[in-house]
Amino acid sequence: MSTNHPTNATLAPPPTPPRRRVLADLTPLRSSADYRRIWFGQSVSSIGQQMTAVAVAVQVYALTGSAFATGLVGLCSLFPLVGFGLYGGVIADRTDRRKLGLIGSAGLAVVSAVLAAQALFDLRQVGVLYACVALQGAFFAISSPARASMIPRLLPAEQLPAANALNTMSMNLGMTVGPMLGGVLIGAFGAQSAYLVDTIAFTAVLHAMWRLPAMRPLGTSGARASVLDGLRFLKQQPNLRVSFLADLAAMVFGLPRSLFPALAASHYGGHAGIVGLLVAAPAVGALAGALFSGWISRIHRHGLAILASVAAWGLSIAAFGLTGGHLWLGLLLLAVAGCSDTVSMVFRNTMLQVAAPDEMRGRLQGIFIVVVAGGPRLGDFESGTVAALTTPTISVITGGLACLACVLLLAARRPAFLRYDSRHPTP
Repeated sequence: MSTNHPTNATLAPPPTPPRRRVLADLTPLRSSADYRRIWFGQSVSSIGQQMTAVAVAVQVYALTGSAFATGLVGLCSLFPLVGFGLYGGVIADRTDRRKLGLIGSAGLAVVSAVLAAQALFDLRQVGVLYACVALQGAFFAISSPARASMIPRLLPAEQLPAANALNTMSMNLGMTVGPMLGGVLIGAFGAQSAYLVDTIAFTAVLHAMWRLPAMRPLGTSGARASVLDGLRFLKQQPNLRVSFLADLAAMVFGLPRSLFPALAASHYGGHAGIVGLLVAAPAVGALAGALFSGWISRIHRHGLAILASVAAWGLSIAAFGLTGGHLWLGLLLLAVAGCSDTVSMVFRNTMLQVAAPDEMRGRLQGIFIVVVAGGPRLGDFESGTVAALTTPTISVITGGLACLACVLLLAARRPAFLRYDSRHPTP
């Protein structure tokens, strides 16, 4: 990993001793103004994007009345995320990552404006919604590897776990506030209000990217970068592969978000605000986990922590499927699942950043984005399909149990992952 960090990062104040830290470590925000602006920009834009996600789901279900059609929203973004995510990582290792981040963020803002227009003029065309979701996936996949690979350039290595916890906090702040605010706005003013707020929110991240210095890769192999290089590198890193597979199991089988409109209609009265609560509940738990993440620096068995966290996620989702119409118990179980996901995400991000040199970081982040962002979209399709063949409740329960089964299989096939120690990393 590169040691060429900005002066404001290398002169950071010494961290608080781990034994005295309970709340999230804010050192990265204090030590780097560039990181601070990126963190704030991503927090604001994340709120807008989650409002848009709720608005799209509500619009599609209102137009079709079908959980399967709502699940197709995830599939529409899956293919752009996979294709452009891998290629976006290659571009990030070939060119200025700052410019790539600007282009992708500007594209996402334009798509949100188009969504606002179709809602304002009441086009009532599901195809337009699907097309916009696909474009969102493409722009996100192009820019996200560039943004993620910037962070180790802005901060010293010892601050990366804290930064990953803060990034998780930022993302889940959006997933908490965004769906709830989106549900309220959609119910009061229509879907166009959520899309308009999302469009305006992108100004924060665009400002943060504009203020960054040039971010060309440090290595000398950028012009020859290829997707195959990243895949070959990953093939040689068994622990990284297991971390990716564990996350895929959680997202594909244990994330029933495409079923929330149908569950809200069948169990909780069908109000758009209930959909927002269901979508936000995992993020509330994840945000709580990030806020109280000071203990994370004391954990060294990262592999064991990842599998234990993913297993807790699967069990919580399966239990959520058994709650019936008990809304608050269901929300609590979804929050427990979200808290478990925070722990897993922090350790997975840290493992990836330690293993990848700067000249490979874009391609590895591209693969990571395919897993992290593409997995939930595939999960939307999986849960919607199972719900269409059975019921939404059965889809939730079997998905959580399938996630748990995958964790047990990974532990049996790769026992060395359970012994992974961050003090002696073996990627």
